[in-house]
Amino acid sequence: MTEPSRFVFSEFATPSGGSAALFHDHCLAQGQWPKQIDALPETTVWHWLQRNHQQNSLLWDEEDLARRTLANDADITANKRAIDRFNQARNDATERVDEFLLLSLGLIDPASVGTDQPKSTVAMGARLNSETAGSMIDRMSIMSLKIRAMRAQTTREDVDAAHRESSTQKLLRLEEQRGDLAACLDQLLADSAAGRAYFKVYRQFKMYNDARFNPVLVAEAARGKQSQQSQQ
Repeated sequence: MTEPSRFVFSEFATPSGGSAALFHDHCLAQGQWPKQIDALPETTVWHWLQRNHQQNSLLWDEEDLARRTLANDADITANKRAIDRFNQARNDATERVDEFLLLSLGLIDPASVGTDQPKSTVAMGARLNSETAGSMIDRMSIMSLKIRAMRAQTTREDVDAAHRESSTQKLLRLEEQRGDLAACLDQLLADSAAGRAYFKVYRQFKMYNDARFNPVLVAEAARGKQSQQSQQ
Protein backbone atom coordinates (compact mmCIF):
# COMPACT_ATOMS: atom_id res chain seq x y z
CA MET A 1 0.00 0.00 0.00
CA THR A 2 1.40 3.39 -0.98
CA GLU A 3 1.99 5.59 2.03
CA PRO A 4 -0.23 8.70 1.80
CA SER A 5 2.61 10.87 3.14
CA ARG A 6 4.51 10.39 -0.11
CA PHE A 7 1.63 11.93 -2.01
CA VAL A 8 0.60 15.15 -0.28
CA PHE A 9 1.77 14.84 3.30
CA SER A 10 4.28 17.25 4.77
CA GLU A 11 5.02 17.29 8.48
CA PHE A 12 5.04 21.07 8.41
CA ALA A 13 2.26 21.76 5.92
CA THR A 14 -1.17 23.04 6.89
CA PRO A 15 -3.93 21.41 4.82
CA SER A 16 -5.62 23.46 2.15
CA GLY A 17 -8.88 22.75 0.39
CA GLY A 18 -7.04 21.34 -2.61
CA SER A 19 -4.59 19.18 -0.69
CA ALA A 20 -7.35 17.80 1.55
CA ALA A 21 -9.37 16.75 -1.52
CA LEU A 22 -6.32 15.12 -3.10
CA PHE A 23 -5.52 13.34 0.14
CA HIS A 24 -9.07 11.99 0.47
CA ASP A 25 -9.10 10.72 -3.11
CA HIS A 26 -5.66 9.19 -2.76
CA CYS A 27 -6.69 7.26 0.36
CA LEU A 28 -9.79 5.93 -1.39
CA ALA A 29 -7.64 4.66 -4.27
CA GLN A 30 -5.63 2.39 -1.96
CA GLY A 31 -6.59 -1.26 -2.31
CA GLN A 32 -6.97 -2.12 1.38
CA TRP A 33 -8.54 1.16 2.44
CA PRO A 34 -10.16 1.69 4.92
CA LYS A 35 -9.46 -1.51 6.88
CA GLN A 36 -5.69 -1.43 6.43
CA ILE A 37 -3.80 1.86 6.40
CA ASP A 38 -0.28 3.17 6.86
CA ALA A 39 -1.01 5.47 9.77
CA LEU A 40 0.71 8.84 9.74
CA PRO A 41 2.40 10.26 12.88
CA GLU A 42 -0.12 11.25 15.56
CA THR A 43 1.84 14.45 16.14
CA THR A 44 0.70 15.82 12.78
CA VAL A 45 -2.63 17.17 11.61
CA TRP A 46 -2.52 14.78 8.64
CA HIS A 47 -2.84 11.79 10.97
CA TRP A 48 -6.16 13.14 12.18
CA LEU A 49 -7.35 13.92 8.65
CA GLN A 50 -6.53 10.32 7.81
CA ARG A 51 -8.28 9.05 10.93
CA ASN A 52 -11.39 11.13 10.20
CA HIS A 53 -11.48 9.94 6.59
CA GLN A 54 -11.00 6.31 7.61
CA GLN A 55 -13.90 6.47 10.06
CA ASN A 56 -16.13 8.16 7.47
CA SER A 57 -15.26 5.39 5.01
CA LEU A 58 -16.04 2.65 7.53
CA LEU A 59 -19.23 4.48 8.45
CA TRP A 60 -20.27 4.69 4.79
CA ASP A 61 -19.91 0.93 4.32
CA GLU A 62 -21.73 0.18 7.58
CA GLU A 63 -24.62 2.48 6.66
CA ASP A 64 -25.06 0.50 3.43
CA LEU A 65 -25.16 -2.76 5.37
CA ALA A 66 -27.69 -1.37 7.83
CA ARG A 67 -30.17 -0.90 4.95
CA ARG A 68 -30.30 -4.62 4.17
CA THR A 69 -33.86 -5.94 3.99
CA LEU A 70 -33.03 -9.65 4.36
CA ALA A 71 -30.68 -9.43 7.36
CA ASN A 72 -31.75 -10.66 10.77
CA ASP A 73 -32.24 -8.38 13.76
CA ALA A 74 -28.90 -9.33 15.33
CA ASP A 75 -27.00 -8.29 12.21
CA ILE A 76 -28.78 -4.92 12.02
CA THR A 77 -28.12 -4.35 15.72
CA ALA A 78 -24.43 -5.03 15.11
CA ASN A 79 -24.49 -2.53 12.24
CA LYS A 80 -26.08 0.12 14.45
CA ARG A 81 -23.49 -0.33 17.19
CA ALA A 82 -20.65 -0.19 14.67
CA ILE A 83 -22.15 3.02 13.23
CA ASP A 84 -22.12 4.57 16.70
CA ARG A 85 -18.46 3.62 17.21
CA PHE A 86 -17.32 4.94 13.84
CA ASN A 87 -19.32 8.14 14.22
CA GLN A 88 -17.82 8.81 17.64
CA ALA A 89 -14.28 8.23 16.31
CA ARG A 90 -15.04 10.45 13.30
CA ASN A 91 -16.12 13.31 15.56
CA ASP A 92 -13.15 12.86 17.88
CA ALA A 93 -10.79 13.09 14.91
CA THR A 94 -12.55 16.22 13.63
CA GLU A 95 -11.98 17.91 16.98
CA ARG A 96 -8.30 16.97 16.85
CA VAL A 97 -8.00 18.48 13.36
CA ASP A 98 -9.44 21.73 14.72
CA GLU A 99 -7.00 21.73 17.63
CA PHE A 100 -4.00 21.24 15.36
CA LEU A 101 -5.15 23.96 12.97
CA LEU A 102 -5.90 26.43 15.76
CA LEU A 103 -2.50 25.75 17.33
CA SER A 104 -0.79 26.44 14.01
CA LEU A 105 -2.77 29.68 13.70
CA GLY A 106 -2.07 30.73 17.31
CA LEU A 107 -5.78 30.89 18.05
CA ILE A 108 -5.98 28.53 21.02
CA ASP A 109 -4.33 28.39 24.42
CA PRO A 110 -2.00 25.35 24.16
CA ALA A 111 -2.60 24.46 27.81
CA SER A 112 -6.33 24.05 27.12
CA VAL A 113 -5.92 21.65 24.18
CA GLY A 114 -7.59 18.32 24.90
CA THR A 115 -9.75 19.68 27.72
CA ASP A 116 -13.53 20.07 27.76
CA GLN A 117 -13.06 23.87 27.76
CA PRO A 118 -10.52 24.84 25.08
CA LYS A 119 -9.75 28.56 25.28
CA SER A 120 -9.61 30.77 22.21
CA THR A 121 -6.98 33.46 21.84
CA VAL A 122 -8.49 35.81 19.30
CA ALA A 123 -7.75 39.29 18.04
CA MET A 124 -10.31 42.00 18.76
CA GLY A 125 -12.83 42.41 15.98
CA ALA A 126 -12.35 38.98 14.40
CA ARG A 127 -15.59 37.35 13.34
CA LEU A 128 -16.56 33.95 14.69
CA ASN A 129 -17.20 31.39 11.96
CA SER A 130 -20.05 29.08 12.95
CA GLU A 131 -18.50 26.09 11.14
CA THR A 132 -15.01 24.95 12.05
CA ALA A 133 -12.26 24.16 9.57
CA GLY A 134 -12.23 20.57 10.84
CA SER A 135 -15.95 20.24 10.17
CA MET A 136 -15.43 21.51 6.64
CA ILE A 137 -12.70 18.93 6.07
CA ASP A 138 -15.02 16.28 7.51
CA ARG A 139 -17.68 17.31 4.99
CA MET A 140 -15.10 17.15 2.21
CA SER A 141 -14.28 13.60 3.27
CA ILE A 142 -17.94 12.64 2.94
CA MET A 143 -18.13 14.45 -0.41
CA SER A 144 -15.22 12.36 -1.68
CA LEU A 145 -17.14 9.21 -0.80
CA LYS A 146 -20.22 10.50 -2.60
CA ILE A 147 -18.12 11.37 -5.64
CA ARG A 148 -16.56 7.90 -5.75
CA ALA A 149 -19.96 6.23 -5.41
CA MET A 150 -21.58 8.41 -8.05
CA ARG A 151 -18.67 7.92 -10.45
CA ALA A 152 -19.23 4.16 -10.19
CA GLN A 153 -22.83 4.71 -11.29
CA THR A 154 -21.67 6.36 -14.50
CA THR A 155 -20.00 3.15 -15.71
CA ARG A 156 -22.57 0.54 -14.69
CA GLU A 157 -23.51 -1.88 -17.45
CA ASP A 158 -26.62 -3.24 -15.75
CA VAL A 159 -28.54 0.04 -16.10
CA ASP A 160 -29.77 2.04 -19.06
CA ALA A 161 -28.10 5.05 -20.65
CA ALA A 162 -30.49 7.45 -18.92
CA HIS A 163 -29.28 6.24 -15.51
CA ARG A 164 -25.65 6.72 -16.50
CA GLU A 165 -26.33 10.18 -17.93
CA SER A 166 -28.25 11.26 -14.86
CA SER A 167 -25.41 9.97 -12.67
CA THR A 168 -22.87 11.89 -14.76
CA GLN A 169 -24.76 15.13 -14.18
CA LYS A 170 -24.98 14.41 -10.47
CA LEU A 171 -21.25 13.67 -10.40
CA LEU A 172 -20.49 17.05 -11.95
CA ARG A 173 -22.63 18.76 -9.33
CA LEU A 174 -20.94 16.87 -6.49
CA GLU A 175 -17.52 17.84 -7.79
CA GLU A 176 -18.63 21.46 -8.00
CA GLN A 177 -19.94 21.32 -4.44
CA ARG A 178 -16.68 19.92 -3.14
CA GLY A 179 -14.74 22.58 -5.03
CA ASP A 180 -16.89 25.29 -3.48
CA LEU A 181 -16.36 23.82 -0.02
CA ALA A 182 -12.60 23.65 -0.56
CA ALA A 183 -12.58 27.32 -1.55
CA CYS A 184 -14.55 28.25 1.57
CA LEU A 185 -12.06 26.33 3.70
CA ASP A 186 -9.16 28.19 2.13
CA GLN A 187 -10.90 31.50 2.76
CA LEU A 188 -11.56 30.68 6.41
CA LEU A 189 -7.95 29.64 6.99
CA ALA A 190 -6.66 32.75 5.23
CA ASP A 191 -8.97 35.03 7.20
CA SER A 192 -8.03 33.31 10.45
CA ALA A 193 -4.32 33.70 9.71
CA ALA A 194 -4.89 37.40 9.01
CA GLY A 195 -6.85 37.97 12.22
CA ARG A 196 -10.14 38.62 10.43
CA ALA A 197 -11.87 35.41 11.53
CA TYR A 198 -11.60 32.53 13.93
CA PHE A 199 -13.30 29.27 14.83
CA LYS A 200 -13.46 27.24 17.99
CA VAL A 201 -13.09 23.62 19.01
CA TYR A 202 -16.62 22.43 19.63
CA ARG A 203 -16.99 19.33 21.79
CA GLN A 204 -19.84 17.18 20.57
CA PHE A 205 -20.53 15.47 23.92
CA LYS A 206 -22.42 12.61 22.29
CA MET A 207 -24.29 11.57 25.40
CA TYR A 208 -25.94 8.50 23.89
CA ASN A 209 -22.51 6.86 23.58
CA ASP A 210 -21.61 7.54 27.22
CA ALA A 211 -22.93 5.16 29.87
CA ARG A 212 -22.69 7.97 32.43
CA PHE A 213 -25.17 10.18 30.55
CA ASN A 214 -27.45 7.97 28.44
CA PRO A 215 -30.53 7.55 30.69
CA VAL A 216 -31.30 4.10 29.28
CA LEU A 217 -27.78 2.85 30.02
CA VAL A 218 -27.87 4.46 33.45
CA ALA A 219 -31.13 2.61 34.18
CA GLU A 220 -29.68 -0.67 32.88
CA ALA A 221 -26.64 -0.29 35.13
CA ALA A 222 -28.88 0.43 38.13
CA ARG A 223 -30.98 -2.67 37.44
CA GLY A 224 -27.86 -4.77 37.08
CA LYS A 225 -26.52 -3.47 40.40
CA GLN A 226 -29.83 -4.20 42.12
CA SER A 227 -29.84 -7.71 40.66
CA GLN A 228 -26.34 -8.38 41.96
CA GLN A 229 -27.25 -7.12 45.41
CA SER A 230 -30.36 -9.30 45.54
CA GLN A 231 -28.28 -12.39 44.71
CA GLN A 232 -25.78 -11.75 47.48
